[in-house]
Amino acid sequence: MAIRLSTAARNAACDAIVDLLDAGAGAATIEVRTGSQPASAEDAASGTLLCTFTLADPAFGGSATGTATMAGAPRSTTGAAAGTAGYFRAKDSSGNTVMDGSVSATGGGGDLQLNTTTISVGVNVQITSGTVTMPAG
Repeated sequence: MAIRLSTAARNAACDAIVDLLDAGAGAATIEVRTGSQPASAEDAASGTLLCTFTLADPAFGGSATGTATMAGAPRSTTGAAAGTAGYFRAKDSSGNTVMDGSVSATGGGGDLQLNTTTISVGVNVQITSGTVTMPAG
């Protein structure tokens, strides 16, 4: 038999994860990188760092039906390097990794959705939406 979580448990788990992003005195950040997502968020970041977003503080709203939505989207930054977005890494204000996730263009279904996945140096990049979801089981 599989483990199945109640909505209350999904919300609690999701809130606990996104609350880690708000640890420390400042705002969390999201790095967008090229290549494949590492096997674990504990592994060193791979790929080229394309851009870094500073998030709202707090970074996410409270969970509903197991999903927390990024606060303050859209968020903008400029490209620091050129390449195609492959994944993102989210860190607290002390630089501690909290999670990695998928990236897509808006409407593409990624955990983090950008106005474009083709990043260019000095060109505006925008997060159009971001979510963290705990599965029901």
